[in-house]
Amino acid sequence: MQMKRSERIHYLDGQFTGPHCSVQGFTTRHEGVSRTPYNSLNLGTTTNDQPHAVEGNRNLLARAFGISHNSLVTIRQVHGTDILVIDEPNEDVGHFLSVEGDAIITNQPGVMIGVCVADCVPILLLDNQKRIVAAVHAGWQGTASKLVAKTVSAFISLFDSKLEDLQAITGPSIGPCCYEVDTPVRQAFAQNSAPWESCTEKAGEGKWRLDLGAANRELLISAGVPAAHIQVSDMCVCCHRELFFSYRRDNGETGRQMGFIMLR
Repeated sequence: MQMKRSERIHYLDGQFTGPHCSVQGFTTRHEGVSRTPYNSLNLGTTTNDQPHAVEGNRNLLARAFGISHNSLVTIRQVHGTDILVIDEPNEDVGHFLSVEGDAIITNQPGVMIGVCVADCVPILLLDNQKRIVAAVHAGWQGTASKLVAKTVSAFISLFDSKLEDLQAITGPSIGPCCYEVDTPVRQAFAQNSAPWESCTEKAGEGKWRLDLGAANRELLISAGVPAAHIQVSDMCVCCHRELFFSYRRDNGETGRQMGFIMLR
């Protein structure tokens, strides 16, 4: 992935390829208006940051890509498996902010969809042929529940996508170097037959280091997305304080970066 700058916004660009390339990326914490400990580009509406600062930051992101703030869609993330599908024009997308879910799919150009994260994995999906995009929020609950695989299935069932046309990028998240989990997490993965052994390392009695990015890559491959079409970031948000927010590192008092994608 490549660090880019669009007007004032610094972001990592996953660089999807194809004839109908979208705008997509993963924001850093820089170039916003929020104050400590949310400094400075906090895009999360569920933090204790000043609402006007978050709104200002979201406006900055929208303007950086030539759209109004009314075209930026996020939802109320609850670590579940519900998916919001936007398949027709909406004059005002602000009402989606109260919709509970952890993934968004759209075929509408000019609508930027995003998921907010501070340790969890932001995943972006693209079908360049059918012109469909998705943003997925996958913490350990969403990973154990195979949300990204469910999203791939929705591409196929709702839009008749072909697996060979899908591309995916998993953005910066907490890495196995900093992410220790316990038995309840292992049990949740086992209950749903989610990847575990290949994505964990023993860290003590009843403790494991979990690689969420690797687990979601395996889920994408198992769902049929070609391995060559999947990019996985190896950047740990917990390690890179200078670039990213991290809920675990900052004891919950922190901002949110965003994985975003938009069809041109």
